[in-house]
Amino acid sequence: MKESHAIQALSALAHEHRMAIFKTLMREGPSGLPAGAIGERLELGGSKVSFHVGLMERAGLLRSWRVNRHIYYAVEIDGMRELLGFLTEDCCGGHPEICGALFETAQVCGDD
Repeated sequence: MKESHAIQALSALAHEHRMAIFKTLMREGPSGLPAGAIGERLELGGSKVSFHVGLMERAGLLRSWRVNRHIYYAVEIDGMRELLGFLTEDCCGGHPEICGALFETAQVCGDD
């Protein structure tokens, strides 16, 4: 992952509504949620949800698909894994075991 892409992804998470959306979708897993359900759960209007998920999708953190008239969103596991990998690749001067659970989580995140 290039540093510019990591900065874009981190910037996309750096807002209370976007962080709440991301964490909500993390709990849902790959099945995701329709945009309307996201708005209901977080008490956000449709236009706010659309704006925030669009920004995170462009940053590679979310994916979307259409089912009839509904647009679903889910966390883009590969994008999240890339970001975690970028943030931990130089962990502890080549001694990732010092980072303990953080490094282990980054390595297995999204594994089936």
